[in-house]
Amino acid sequence: MQSRKPLSFFWLIVLALLVVVADQYTKWLVMSRFSLYETISVLPGFFNLTYLHNTGAAFGLLANADPAWRVYFFVGIACGALVFVLYAFQQYRRRGLLYLFVFSFIGGGAAGNLIDRVRFGSVVDFLDFYVGAYHWPAFNVADSAIVVGVGLFLLAGFFDRDGERD
Repeated sequence: MQSRKPLSFFWLIVLALLVVVADQYTKWLVMSRFSLYETISVLPGFFNLTYLHNTGAAFGLLANADPAWRVYFFVGIACGALVFVLYAFQQYRRRGLLYLFVFSFIGGGAAGNLIDRVRFGSVVDFLDFYVGAYHWPAFNVADSAIVVGVGLFLLAGFFDRDGERD
């Protein structure tokens, strides 16, 4: 197979920063216009904007843990995720443009939530989806970027026949 030119770390950082800016800007908009726990129905029966602080991880995991160690634990996890993203990008950067987006989204999302953890000791969530009695936990742009990045990575695995890493 013909070797591709490796993707630049510059573009990884630029795209990740765009994710961070979008995440932090949307959180700022919510925090500056909503009171904590305030909800505005956008699509009745399906979607609300609700200003929350999530002290836990996904789905509120460890939210009731001792705050003395919880923040340090989550900051450590986020820093580890960022190091992993840099390592993984180095391994996959010759495999195509899709991987630039994969690792930019995951890294930008991790960085956006890390900023919240350092600033507030929690993560600002505001996207609130539900259908009838079924309610999905609130989330934010950073969470969405991480999920999209992981989804693209899984999707790429179906189409990436090369299987070689640098």
